[in-house]
Amino acid sequence: MGMDRLDLRKKWKPLYTASATEPRMVEVPRLSYLMIDGAGDPNRSAAFQQAVEALFSLSYSLKFMIKKSPGGVDYGVMPLEGLWWAEDMQAFRGGARDSWQWTLMILQPEQVTPALVESARRQASARMAAAKKALPALAGVRLAGCEDGLCAQILHVGPFSEEGPTVARLHEFIEAKGLELRGKHREIYLSDFRRTDPQRLKTIIRQPAARA
Repeated sequence: MGMDRLDLRKKWKPLYTASATEPRMVEVPRLSYLMIDGAGDPNRSAAFQQAVEALFSLSYSLKFMIKKSPGGVDYGVMPLEGLWWAEDMQAFRGGARDSWQWTLMILQPEQVTPALVESARRQASARMAAAKKALPALAGVRLAGCEDGLCAQILHVGPFSEEGPTVARLHEFIEAKGLELRGKHREIYLSDFRRTDPQRLKTIIRQPAARA
């Protein structure tokens, strides 16, 4: 018999697909993520790059641990996501990136437990040490739940610097439905921005909403 396969993108398809022309409403339940917090301009922050590396290193360690465990399950590592905000939201909307705060995250299957995360953290640390490489952000990664509830989302294609009109269209869509913005701006990076031409980047932009 073949190994069981878990397709998280298929399981949560409405949350990881979006139209570039028509925003739509989705209901996001409480899900489990590896998370790490930080602040500052992501384009100039070593901490941001280190956070991305730590999240993916730990996510892949968990994937292979679960695959090799008794009754193992194979699954694909999910895309990077980010929550973005600032204490002064005018500064956030105005693009003052030095004042931005962020939480980077990667969705995890239900098989991932806190104990398993600690075991994977030790494995990842040992692997980096053997390769004489540092992974300084690894200690800051945590497993936690997050529930966005009612949200609107849309797909942005192109550079992050050109997201403004797409975000504005999403906010207008929410307001036209008699809803108001709440919570934190979320981005889901369907493309690997470390390797993809900026013009070809695909990013789901999600905004929680509430009854006005």
